[in-house]
This record gives sequence, structure tokens and C-alpha cells, in this order.
Amino acid sequence: MASVVTKYRVVVVEDDPDVAFFMKTVLEKRADAVAIAVTDPSVALARIAEFEPDLVITDIEMPGITGLDLLKELRAEYPGMPVVVMTAHVSVDYAVSALRAQADEFLSKPVASAELVAIVNRLAAEGRIKRAAARRQVVLAVGAHPDDVEIGVGGILAAHRDAGNEVVILTLSRGARGGDANDRQHESLASAELLGARLFLEDLEDTHISAADPTVGIIERVVAEIQPDIVYTHSSHDRHQDHRAVHAATNVATRSVRTVCCYQSPSATIDFRPTRFVPIDGFTDTKLQLLDCFRSQTELRGYLEPDFVLATARYWSRFGGGKNCEPLEVMRDTADISVPASAIHSDARIAGNRLNRTAE
Repeated sequence: MASVVTKYRVVVVEDDPDVAFFMKTVLEKRADAVAIAVTDPSVALARIAEFEPDLVITDIEMPGITGLDLLKELRAEYPGMPVVVMTAHVSVDYAVSALRAQADEFLSKPVASAELVAIVNRLAAEGRIKRAAARRQVVLAVGAHPDDVEIGVGGILAAHRDAGNEVVILTLSRGARGGDANDRQHESLASAELLGARLFLEDLEDTHISAADPTVGIIERVVAEIQPDIVYTHSSHDRHQDHRAVHAATNVATRSVRTVCCYQSPSATIDFRPTRFVPIDGFTDTKLQLLDCFRSQTELRGYLEPDFVLATARYWSRFGGGKNCEPLEVMRDTADISVPASAIHSDARIAGNRLNRTAE
């Protein structure tokens, strides 16, 4: 098994090729970063726009554009990006100018490798946290019946809320075949209120949900209204016809969404093949509280018993980090969700561990 952690991305703007290569090598070998060296400062802004780094390191004295001029441009274009300026000609004037231009660090050459690595690791990490905090994600969880999403991703949704993300639940039926529709409606509302989520509760016919319209149209309207960054829905590997239909409809209706994942239902088949295992340590109590809202079901369904829920989460942790995990099949994943869920409170991103099938 392997945990996927996104390496820091660094641009070094330095007109001396030897110094640029040295810094690039140090960062890649000792900071485990991905670095590019730009020796022509006139193309620095274009390369930075292409590379989208976590941090920029720039020399001050360069032909065509000085490092301080570049710093001012970066502050205007990328106000949250950490920038380190360096020079071989240390003076009070340089230091004051750099501070006025809001440099995050001022280094004198020659730069010690250990100091460079420490500064890059610290500033890049701080920059990611600040950018993530400013980038509030919208998360949509789609379920066929009341309690479906709480069973599948209750811990993940609680972690999203803890990170400050907006959580929206779309439940497509009132679950009349599994209990009183009014009771289940009130239970859904109570769960959403406890979670701090927005609830869309539809009234499609339980056990007869279509994979086409009106299901696709309903999901499309919600997607258009809230513009989600991440969507969680049913897996196609499920015995329940409504779950399979909602999976197919969601796949069509969320075609513009960057990240779509499928959760496990109690009726999932042995063909359910998760490739991401999201740690929910710290959120299991919240998940149990969410499930307890569905009193009409907890008295009937053994899989809603707390011991069963925790045992399931504990089992999936053998493939991921922490002591409790929720498994996901990934349909599409072009967003960065590589940080463990235990760090969500500081990084505002859901993540998990991918199953490295060759490492078993």
C-alpha cells in the first residue's frame, strides 16, 4: 500500500545556470520537491503561470527584470504565493526593499542546503494551508433513500464540514417502502441539521427510480445550482435497483464535475472495488449520531448498529491510514484530494490512500 502525497512545486528564478541547477537538485533530493529552474527572467512569469508552483525563489540582481520587480508582479497576480528573494550582495537597502515588497524570506548567497530545504518546506506547507482555507469546497452527496449517504460517507461528510466546506445532500426518494415517508423525511431533516448540511429531498417512487429522466434532470438542476467540486454517490456494484439507477443518473448529470466517487451501501455486491480509503478518525462519533437520527430504521436494520458500523470502518482501515476508513470507488478524480482526512481541519481537503495493488 502507498500513501499519495503531493510534492511541493518550486520555481527557482536564477540567471546563473550553475546556481539554478544546484538549488533545483537540492530541492528535489532533500526536500522531495518538484522544481524547475528558470535562467531567463524575462520568461519567469510565463513559466510560473504554466507550472503553478507552491513557492517561488528568485535572485534579486538579474538582467532585464530584477527579483524585486518580479516579486511585485507576483504579489499582484498571486497574492497568496510564498516568495523567497536571495542575493550575493547583502545590504540593508536590499533587505528593506524586499520586506516592503512583501517577500516571505530574504536569503544571502551562498545559501546553505539545510536552510534552503527548511525554508521551502515551511513556506510551501503554510502556503497550501492558507490557499486551502480560502478555497471553500462544495460537496454533494447523492442518495436514493434517506440514510444512504450517511451510511456510505457520513464520516467523510462530517470531515468536510469540520474543514469549513459546504455540504449538500440530495435524497431522491422518501423511502416509503422502508418505512413511513413522513417519519423518514423528518429523520433526513434532523440528520442534515446535525451535520450542518443543506438538504434537497425529492419524492421519486421508492424502488422505481429511473436511471434516466426525471432522475438525471433533478441531479442536473442541483449541480447547476450549487456547482459542486466533489460528488459522492452510489456504486454500480449494488443489488438494489434504485442504487444502480442513481449511480447511472449521477454519472450523466455530473459530467462537468471534477471529482466523483462512489460509496459502499449495505447492499453492495462483492464486485464493489474501492481504490481510495479515507480515514475518518475523529468523525466516527458524528457518523453514529447521524445514523441515530434514523430511528425508524435503526430498530430494523442490523447494519445500522454502532458495533457493525465501527467494525466496517475498522476493516477498511487495513487498506488506508488511521483506525477507521470509509471506502470509495473513484469514477473521476482531477482535483487534489491527496491529504489525509485527519489533516482536513488545517488543509481543508478530503483525501485518502490509494490501494497499490502491486504492493500487496
